[in-house]
Amino acid sequence: MKKVIAILVVALGFALNGNAQEAMMDKAVKTISLEQTKGEFVQKALTVSEGTYVFEVSNNHAAKEVGLVLVKKGADASNPENHIKTAYVTAVAKDGETQKTNPTTLAKGEYVYFCPLNPTPQYTLTVQ
Repeated sequence: MKKVIAILVVALGFALNGNAQEAMMDKAVKTISLEQTKGEFVQKALTVSEGTYVFEVSNNHAAKEVGLVLVKKGADASNPENHIKTAYVTAVAKDGETQKTNPTTLAKGEYVYFCPLNPTPQYTLTVQ
């Protein structure tokens, strides 16, 4: 009887551990790659699921330096207080370089992204 209980406990432990690993994989940080050329992003609109993302911003001869600004749609994008600071690149992307942001958790809704250094239009990022 003790052997049966021990086997059940071990099996339950594996099952719980497997479920925890699956849950952690669902919460894994994903990457969104954005490429800038002169005056624009190549990616004009994005749709992603809720989650945590790192933005990877490439400067394809767009300007001397480029970056990324992300704000909730409807917020005053010119006001830095409305910027999602974790979505700033950790260092500006110089010509020919790619830089990343910190992990940024995106909830359902609409956002806009743009670059003030290589003045681009505002593009829509939809999170479902």
